[in-house]
Amino acid sequence: MAIVGLGVDLVRIARFDAFVTRGKMAVIQRIFSDKEQSYCLTQAQPGQHFAVRFAAKEAFLKALGTGLRDGISWQEMVVERDELGCPSLQVTGHAARVLAKKGGRSIYLSYSHDGDYGVATVVLEV
Repeated sequence: MAIVGLGVDLVRIARFDAFVTRGKMAVIQRIFSDKEQSYCLTQAQPGQHFAVRFAAKEAFLKALGTGLRDGISWQEMVVERDELGCPSLQVTGHAARVLAKKGGRSIYLSYSHDGDYGVATVVLEV
């Protein structure tokens, strides 16, 4: 298998803490799926969970080489976790079509948060 894309993103957790504590739910709703919101909002520190999910979406867009253009939306990228907590990124719609056009078939995601920052890395493989 060959790598067709690599993306990394670093975010400040305080930005997402502010969205939650100031009630800026329109921003949260625009970027995150209902499932992501339900998970993050039940955590003790929702800002850090939103932050790494945002970083995952940004890292995917960087790996894809497109950014948010040509009709790709935040809602087409959803971070999920398996029963052990291992994250994955599910893509649908136009994001999935662009990924297929690039030749990507597998998406690998890793993220972490510590202190003030969250980071995510995405690898796209044929």
